[in-house]
Amino acid sequence: MKQSQRVLRVSTKRGLTEITEEVAAVVEEAGIGAGLCTVFIRHTSASLVIQENADPDVRGDLERFLGRLVPDGDPLYRHVAEGPDDMPSHVKAALTRTSETIPVHDGRLGLGTWQGIYVWEHRDGRHRRELLVHVVGE
Repeated sequence: MKQSQRVLRVSTKRGLTEITEEVAAVVEEAGIGAGLCTVFIRHTSASLVIQENADPDVRGDLERFLGRLVPDGDPLYRHVAEGPDDMPSHVKAALTRTSETIPVHDGRLGLGTWQGIYVWEHRDGRHRRELLVHVVGE
């Protein structure tokens, strides 16, 4: 069994940033024909999702839905050290995912035709997010 790890750094702004190509390159470099690829985000105010990569309206609709569900500036929150989007970003990350595991098949990510891997940035402004990609298999 072989294993490979690589750290990816991704520039983000609020919303979904596709990282499928970057993760696919890590899988290809690993030289593993069959196995698993796990992507983990090392942050508490951003998350990962696998979502449709064809129609950008899907990403916008998801952002608007989660924004309505967990609005910035809600007076409920005490943790506002970094602004009105601080605690809501943590709640959004808790409701979504901090890792995704994708099968590796024939040396490639086993994603469906319309699937892409995204970093979902929950904070305002631009950020630099760090991801750990681990590929294991044979």
